[in-house]
Amino acid sequence: MQQFHLNGFKVGDPFVHEAVGEPVDPEVLPEAVDVLIVGCGPAGLTLATQLAAFPEIRVRIVERKGGPLELGQADGIACRTMEMFEAFGFSERVLKEACWINETVFWEPDAADRRGIVRSGRIQDTEDGLSEFPHVVLNQARVHEFYLDAMRKSPTRLVPNYSRRLVGLEVGEGRSGAGDRDHPVKVTLERTDPEHAGETETVRARYVVGCDGAHSTVRKLLGLSMKGDSANQLWGVMDVLAVTDFPDVRMKAVIHSSGGGNLLIIPREGGYLVRLYIELGRPGERFSREDVTAGQLVEAARRILHPYTLEVKEIAWWSVYEIGQRLCDRFDDVPEEEAGERFPRVFIAGDACHTHSPKAGQVMNVSMADAFNLGWKLASVLLGRSKPELLYTYSAERRAVAQELIDFDREFARMISAPPKATGDDDEGIDPKEFQEYFVKQGRFTAGVATRYGPSLITAEPVHQDLARGFVVGTRFHSAPVIRLSDAKPVQLGHAVKADGRWRVFAFADREDPADPSSAIQRLCRFLAGSPESPVLRHTPKGADIDSVIDVRAVFQQGHRELALEKMPPFLLPRKGRYGLVDYEKMFCPDLKGGEDIFELRGIDRERGCLVVVRPDQYVAQVLPLDAHEGLAAFFARFMLGAGRHGRPSNEERSAMVGRVGSESGAGFAGAGRFGGFGAMPASSRRPPGARG
Repeated sequence: MQQFHLNGFKVGDPFVHEAVGEPVDPEVLPEAVDVLIVGCGPAGLTLATQLAAFPEIRVRIVERKGGPLELGQADGIACRTMEMFEAFGFSERVLKEACWINETVFWEPDAADRRGIVRSGRIQDTEDGLSEFPHVVLNQARVHEFYLDAMRKSPTRLVPNYSRRLVGLEVGEGRSGAGDRDHPVKVTLERTDPEHAGETETVRARYVVGCDGAHSTVRKLLGLSMKGDSANQLWGVMDVLAVTDFPDVRMKAVIHSSGGGNLLIIPREGGYLVRLYIELGRPGERFSREDVTAGQLVEAARRILHPYTLEVKEIAWWSVYEIGQRLCDRFDDVPEEEAGERFPRVFIAGDACHTHSPKAGQVMNVSMADAFNLGWKLASVLLGRSKPELLYTYSAERRAVAQELIDFDREFARMISAPPKATGDDDEGIDPKEFQEYFVKQGRFTAGVATRYGPSLITAEPVHQDLARGFVVGTRFHSAPVIRLSDAKPVQLGHAVKADGRWRVFAFADREDPADPSSAIQRLCRFLAGSPESPVLRHTPKGADIDSVIDVRAVFQQGHRELALEKMPPFLLPRKGRYGLVDYEKMFCPDLKGGEDIFELRGIDRERGCLVVVRPDQYVAQVLPLDAHEGLAAFFARFMLGAGRHGRPSNEERSAMVGRVGSESGAGFAGAGRFGGFGAMPASSRRPPGARG
């Protein structure tokens, strides 16, 4: 949780961080940066917002357009994406403004008169218990603004540099990896604003990320290409203010008509606007994308909705697209034959490396997930916390997800575009009920929670999965309600995983009394606090808060009124910040009053307990026995470097990091972190402006 007053009381917005370093000039780019992001779409802004939290990393994001997006095309926000927004701190703003998609209805030709349509099914849009967040719809431009606002409030006060068009990219020498201070990527940009039209700028970067859309210049300059095909199916999409007697206009509605084509209705925020996805080009009709008019889209929608009427009063936006699925062979600049010889320096994300139809609502969601996967990895390598081999996992993990999405989208697009069966032996059509069953079956995929990363450097084999059946290794950490021990506040455990680059270790205690010095949880905490093998001590920089790299939290089986805070393990009451204040937010208990015991909900072994290791992007990396101290240390040692690259901390360093507080308040750990992420360090350790390499 954010500590508003950790380093001293001050008034004002607690979400505005103290500014650090040189202010970003929106007009002038520096000669060298650590990361240059090309493109201010959803992927680019997700990545920029994540990296903006680290004042030690110099980041810039450039955009060809002259300013922020005003009217977006993507609008669907999956449950999983809402979980990510919570990590960035603006989920509540999205929930307040968005249209919630609660149910989906299905319509098919009327058996009595196939010229008309009737409702054939109605389902809950998202299954119970899938996420604490709903599926919502909100204009993409508003999502962009939330990201931009978070960037402006970050320690670096990051803002985009607009009116820059990428014209050149060269990857030179200096590809060896972690910690080198060179900037091997040379980027040439052309100004597009009238005052500086035609002028060029050169920026050298340690890493470049292309988030510049389906026609990505970064991808082209890397010599990569999208592979795939088109389904030769044209669809129109339009946001309209309309008057209609169709009863489900404020529901997500899938409509298969007999002769007019198919239609998907998505209600929009505000209560009046509605999005229509309209099929074009039925048998006997010929459409070219360039010749389609807004009037034709409206007429097609009217035909599909018959016998209901549709009177369009205003069209806010419309477009025509051709269904197709395309995918890049890799998402970075390292050919397969060179893997292991050098590390990636240039990456692509979002539409720059995969495209698909928008009707399943995955386009913006998957793009942002790409960036969330990459951001913490770049930060970890740039700050010398992790080995550069970590960067290989981005392309491997996200390309596999994109392939799954394309396979799903191909089938989804086929079914939603197919005409309804006229008879039982119709081989070309589809039974609308079959589509409804497919929709229900794929609900976890469309909600964004079906992703499962395979075993890798940062995701372990699920050897001990039986200890926590509901926290499947490789899947997102499925939140559940708990009660915070220190103040009895009901919270969602997953909301502790913020977008701050930190790893989390959740220790689920066994049945023993956690106050007993011989209990497994006490032994674990003593190991983490004092052993030379402790991954917390080994990987935390000297002088930083003890939880600045690996944040350990505990969940006990007892009710919160059964435990005495002062008898809990001292390690779980760490001292932080320049005053050595105690962090009281590390311990939780089941929500027994609410009847939602996390141990039951997530299938945690009550007799043995377990450790659940969670990556900075909220995915489960490892499940271990509670007493697997060596296994925990070995897992982090696979990819992380020792603190300050010195390997194991010395006895003196451990003494400086770990200290006890008075008996009345338990025990804690001295440190002087500021923001909680990898960048946590004492104020005296900050680099002066311009001190970056």
